[in-house]
Amino acid sequence: MSSSFNISALVRQTILEMEPYSSARDEFSGSASIFMDANENPFNHPLNRYPDPAQLQLKKRIAAIKGQPVENIFLGNGSDEGIDMLFRVLCEPGSDNVVTVEPTYGMYGVCAQINGVERRTVLLNSDFSLDPDAVLDVVDERTKLIFLCSPNNPTSNSLEKEAMLKIINGVNCMVVVDEAYIEFSTGPGLLSQLQEKKNLVVLQTLSKAWGLAGIRLGMLFAHPDLVGYLSGAKYPYNINTLTMEAAMKGLEGTEQRRAWIKEIIEERSRLAGELESLTFVKVVYPSDANFLLVQVDDPAAVYHYLMNKGIIIRDRSSVPLCEGSLRITIGTKEENRMLMDALKTL
Repeated sequence: MSSSFNISALVRQTILEMEPYSSARDEFSGSASIFMDANENPFNHPLNRYPDPAQLQLKKRIAAIKGQPVENIFLGNGSDEGIDMLFRVLCEPGSDNVVTVEPTYGMYGVCAQINGVERRTVLLNSDFSLDPDAVLDVVDERTKLIFLCSPNNPTSNSLEKEAMLKIINGVNCMVVVDEAYIEFSTGPGLLSQLQEKKNLVVLQTLSKAWGLAGIRLGMLFAHPDLVGYLSGAKYPYNINTLTMEAAMKGLEGTEQRRAWIKEIIEERSRLAGELESLTFVKVVYPSDANFLLVQVDDPAAVYHYLMNKGIIIRDRSSVPLCEGSLRITIGTKEENRMLMDALKTL
């Protein structure tokens, strides 16, 4: 990355020229008791009022937990909105390209297709490690985004920090490091690098370790310039009042979150050991996430057998490098026991 790296040079011309929508609440700051500015129904408080389009109080809470300035935070309807907004703001359809490292989270490719953007793919090594030179080889002047998922889905391993930094330091585009599962890893992730690396974007979520998948709240951390463009292009009230209230309440439970993480990691280790004892299990891959990737003799048969028992897992055998593999999310102790009881009778 050049020392003169300019985020604005990556932004689509239409975004640079647009005038962001200004809602009634964007034009007001401070305290008031009577609101007659937004054509709201005066009854049914508090849900009659539009939510804060800037999500300021929630961002302040997240900033305190994550150690990042408020201006570095963009909140979306799950991480998927942040991913899609990056495409919409940075990638010119039919002209620009993005790079994904396979196998990985499928929404990067879906968003590329929806937005009419070329996707260039690079395979991980056979041991699921990252080859930074292979990534750098496919990057050109039209590359706007590189996606790195760490810990990776579905391979469950963390990518090597030095390999990721080599890519970040070697390109003049944005590098998106998706850390949805970072709380289950022994590594700290790359969020601490954000102030130093202007072309770094870090995605995190409340869906996994915080147990709040149902409220759909994703966090994107990036340079304030990029956050400004994303905020200007998003829908005005993309985070609803109920989601913000649930997030604020959920973020108070830091001790509960630590307890959940501890139990999930312990169960992950125990379940991995039990799975390895089964004769039809070939490999249980090391995991830094809240799931295990397990290679078995006949993945389709195991998948359908468990489905008939009312236990749903994910067949990943069609994914590159994951042939013959199933992805199993770590459940409660009782759910994991029921899984093993079913598998022992297969």
